[in-house]
Amino acid sequence: MTDLESLAERVARACRVLGRLELTHAAFGHVSARVPGADRMLIRARGPGELGVRYTSAAQIIEVDFDGKLARPNAEGLAVPQEVFIHSEIYRARPEIYSVIHIHPPTPMLFTICCKPLLPLYGAFDPPSAKLAIEGMPTYPRGVLINTKERGEDLVRVMGQSRVCLMRGHGVTTVARSIEQATLYMIQLNQLADVNYRAALLGDAEPLSAEDQAEIAAIRGLESTPENGEPPTGVEATNWRFFCEATGA
Repeated sequence: MTDLESLAERVARACRVLGRLELTHAAFGHVSARVPGADRMLIRARGPGELGVRYTSAAQIIEVDFDGKLARPNAEGLAVPQEVFIHSEIYRARPEIYSVIHIHPPTPMLFTICCKPLLPLYGAFDPPSAKLAIEGMPTYPRGVLINTKERGEDLVRVMGQSRVCLMRGHGVTTVARSIEQATLYMIQLNQLADVNYRAALLGDAEPLSAEDQAEIAAIRGLESTPENGEPPTGVEATNWRFFCEATGA
């Protein structure tokens, strides 16, 4: 298996994990990975033979340049997704990023519709997802498709250096140094949103104290720092193996 073939399989597996966790529906959403050393990416394609994110195979992953053009034609009629500019403009602006994911998890999307923040309601229950709330997540204010370079640039400005960007009435974008990390951030975000939603139903939810938030934010060793898009190590690697096994991806 070549390096590109291996990378395509990792992109496809991330799609399957997210689809089988029901974090996005049907054909809506895409995972990408930067091709190391080149202004190109591998990304989930659209096309007449696709079966949706949940059933993505490596054969449905295409190579695209940062202008959103196919690197090479294909006989299967596979096409570049309209919102490729989410990916290309993040890669242009943030060279440390090796994976971008854009999908439509319903619960986080509800919070954008209602203009409700995702609060740091818990700590040691799940520190990685708690950290997302403690860090804060910007919201792109429009509910439109990011289908032009200019809109991609707007999203990048709103997102800044964050790992997560909520998108009003639309979905979520996560970025990371590896495909697996970006997928784990999406899963963690969804858990954070789910707990916030359930707590709102019970009422009187209170965020962690400032002291506890600072202590949770200072925890080290739960995240790795992959180089050149390689898979994560340590706890993140274990968590990734769990979700692959749990979903059969």
